[in-house]
Amino acid sequence: MKIAILGTRGVPNHYGGFEQFAEFFSVYLAEKEHEVYCYNSHNHPYQEKTFHGVHILHQHDPEYKYGTFGQFIYDYNCIMDARKRDFDIILQLGYTSNSIWFFLMPKKAINIINMDGLEWKRSKYSWPIQQFLKVAEWLAARSGDYLVADSLGIQTFLKKTYKKDSTYIAYGAHLFDSPNESILNEYQVEKGNFNMIMARFEPENNLDMVLEGIALNKEDQTPILVIGKHETKYGTYLKNKFKDNTNIRFIGGVYNLEHLNNLRYFSNFYFHGHSVGGTNPSLLEAMASQALIIAHNNDFNKGVLKENAFYFSDKFEVKKILNTVKKSDNLHFIKNNYIAIANDFNWEKINGDYLQLFEKCMEQSSKRK
Repeated sequence: MKIAILGTRGVPNHYGGFEQFAEFFSVYLAEKEHEVYCYNSHNHPYQEKTFHGVHILHQHDPEYKYGTFGQFIYDYNCIMDARKRDFDIILQLGYTSNSIWFFLMPKKAINIINMDGLEWKRSKYSWPIQQFLKVAEWLAARSGDYLVADSLGIQTFLKKTYKKDSTYIAYGAHLFDSPNESILNEYQVEKGNFNMIMARFEPENNLDMVLEGIALNKEDQTPILVIGKHETKYGTYLKNKFKDNTNIRFIGGVYNLEHLNNLRYFSNFYFHGHSVGGTNPSLLEAMASQALIIAHNNDFNKGVLKENAFYFSDKFEVKKILNTVKKSDNLHFIKNNYIAIANDFNWEKINGDYLQLFEKCMEQSSKRK
């Protein structure tokens, strides 16, 4: 098959999320002897023409100049190039800035869209942008030949809202089994004697709720590491709000995967406050790192963790969990989540599920006949 991957800044991964998946999946396809092309921003750090058998197509990306608007131009450039290449399948990762160009998609290529995760629900966007994102989602749901949902919650939403079937294929993670306790020294914490939360500083990720629960629990001064880039308006708000709570430590972004895995592994509790989107990569990585997870109570998180986590819906439930739950009593949760990664969320399975979908689409679609 001749396959194109659109919708990312490119491979190899320098940004996370879809870029990480694009790297793993494109190389996997190339190893299976498919002809695979990945679109890269013109200013991507990797400037070679191939990457482990994957053809790299650099296209002008003016995001550096125009901000978000530049993403629409970049996607337009990618689609216009794709029109020249007679692809069997085009996999679009996300829809935010490419679905408005649906009418330009190559007519003979099978258009498969990963529908990402309800971006219009994010309160960081103004009302007009939220409405635009709803329209973009509608266009993608209507124009895609086949849809992929990376969580059962998204799959249910697509069926209920747009009467569209989709294929559930989650995200992946690598199992972590090589802990190094000395890494904790850099963060001034001790094994089993700290909690952590890692997220983008956005209201939907409920850092405020978790930290309020921590602040309420005055008798327990166990440190919590708050990991994520906090030089934002919301980050400044949170730092000011909790400036008198010395056990709440805003340490900024941590991009060293070995460090993150060890922090998760040696933590007491790993809080996961995400409430919008599909299968969150950081949640899977926490499961793979053998953390005890305390998650926001919503269908997206429950679809992944099932009964193998503790859930909270407000700051009082956070406080109650802090006072009543012991990690040593719940090692079966950790084991079950680790097994789930090994069986259901490993990259080999995820890649295989996508390839199986592609083969099915090629058999069913009249476009390639």
